[in-house]
Amino acid sequence: MEDIITVEDLVVIYPDGTRAVEGISFSVKEREFFGFLGPNGAGKSTTIKTLTTLLRKTSGRVSVAGYDLDQSPKGIRSAIGVLSQETSLDVDLTGRENLRLQGRLQQLHGRLLDERIDELLKLVQLDDVESKPAGRYSGGMRKRLDLASALIHKPKLLFLDEPTTGLDTQSRTAMWDYLEALNKEEGITIFLTTQYLEEADRLCRELSIIDHGKIIAHGSPSELKEAVGGDTITLTLKDATDAALKSKTREILSTIQGVTRVMDSEGGVVAYAKNAGQIITDIVTSLDRSGIRPAFLSISSPTLDDVFLRQTGRRIRSDELSRRETEPFLM
Repeated sequence: MEDIITVEDLVVIYPDGTRAVEGISFSVKEREFFGFLGPNGAGKSTTIKTLTTLLRKTSGRVSVAGYDLDQSPKGIRSAIGVLSQETSLDVDLTGRENLRLQGRLQQLHGRLLDERIDELLKLVQLDDVESKPAGRYSGGMRKRLDLASALIHKPKLLFLDEPTTGLDTQSRTAMWDYLEALNKEEGITIFLTTQYLEEADRLCRELSIIDHGKIIAHGSPSELKEAVGGDTITLTLKDATDAALKSKTREILSTIQGVTRVMDSEGGVVAYAKNAGQIITDIVTSLDRSGIRPAFLSISSPTLDDVFLRQTGRRIRSDELSRRETEPFLM
């Protein structure tokens, strides 16, 4: 498949001198579900606003849907749909009226528009409340209506800027289902920015992890997790600010056979090992002999958060979705 997005050496510097994006390059193929994962302030929203013509780039080359960003911004806008973090609905209009308004802005009229509205209301399961003002919708319902608005003109490329922020778990899961269906059944290319680890892991077939305006890792979620190099052993220390304690803990873990890497984390120390379950007794015994009793010790399979930790030395710490399936050992 051909690339539908090409970004080469993109730099975005704000008027106050903030370097929001630092020379990133990547491409997205047609029909792909592509993700940008990173913490707040990483450069995700700046990138997506630049690609959707809402923000002027400082330098670099960008092509979206076959249009050059500098030469054909109108062409890009005609080919894409955009779902922002904040809903852009008129709360006084009904669900159907909101979609009709968006359709007319996209030069759709008459029977063609009515049929498209019927199709979208059914897709996002709002056909039973289409006559109610959007102001009476729940947060999840507004997001779904906003998604329908972005799809009114049948774009071949959909940009989603943290689309599930603020949603409860049920609404978030429902949104994931809609997005998966759009990508797999409708063939729509989706570019997603998110700070939710589970969201990126479930939805994205290709993923770039961004931090401080730079891409620090790229690949499929499974490839990125495999590169971590084994299970993750997390030790939370009673005093994580004690540099000497951290140093001693690292030194001990490094001597354990099977441990491939040891590094500091915000709460203590993290180690990686391919046979973590088999060596946990050795770890506990060695620490105990040195008088070190961690407040908490756990083992987990690699996650995207571990990928970020290995590259940056800290965790993304998004929210409840970053919790991992762990085997706890209370010390």
